[in-house]
Amino acid sequence: MTTTQVTEDTELKALAEQAGRDLEDASALEILRWAAETFGKAFCVTSSMEDAVVAHLASRAMPGVDVVFLDTGYHFPETIGTRDAVEAVMDVNVITLTPRRSVAEQDAEHGPKLHDRDPDLCCALRKVKPLEEGLTAYRAWATGLRRDESPTRANTPVVGWDEKRRKVKISPIARWTQDDVDAYVAEHGVLTNPLLMDGYASVGCAPCTRRVAEGEDARAGRWAGRSKTECGLHG
Repeated sequence: MTTTQVTEDTELKALAEQAGRDLEDASALEILRWAAETFGKAFCVTSSMEDAVVAHLASRAMPGVDVVFLDTGYHFPETIGTRDAVEAVMDVNVITLTPRRSVAEQDAEHGPKLHDRDPDLCCALRKVKPLEEGLTAYRAWATGLRRDESPTRANTPVVGWDEKRRKVKISPIARWTQDDVDAYVAEHGVLTNPLLMDGYASVGCAPCTRRVAEGEDARAGRWAGRSKTECGLHG
């Protein structure tokens, strides 16, 4: 890393940390407007297509905003359908990222059902690496992380510094609850993944996602029976 890059990173990190303090009590739309004004085309939204709330918010702050979606090759058909619907009806530019290897190629190299034997490696190959490559053109990215989703997300800043990727990471709905999300969806008619109406509280890859029982943590259906709670995209 050159001296110029180090200086730019230091300044960007300071900007992120200051914004995190200044915008802690701002609305999600205000946070996204700040991101759009600050970074312009160097800002994108990532979406798992569990719902399109952040994409919808970002389209209001920055019409035509890039929405980055990771197609792991293991998604439910409903998730791909949600992506296609978002692209069709919202003022956003959907960009689909794919891993370097297809599922069949990965099976040939690592054996079938890597997600069962080594889910961390599977996530690294099909999520983490493609996202790192896909975000190279951006200086800031937005996520739909919320503090109430799980203990590992309880301290999520509304604007922070992504040390791994050296970018500003924005979580405009970090302070929202599920009730806030539901109210926004109802008010604006925002697209949501049909699986959310079929017992799934959090939607990921089909082999590693199950329905949740009443009273369970929203992410209890992800990698059920394992200590794993995150795919690696957020820490």
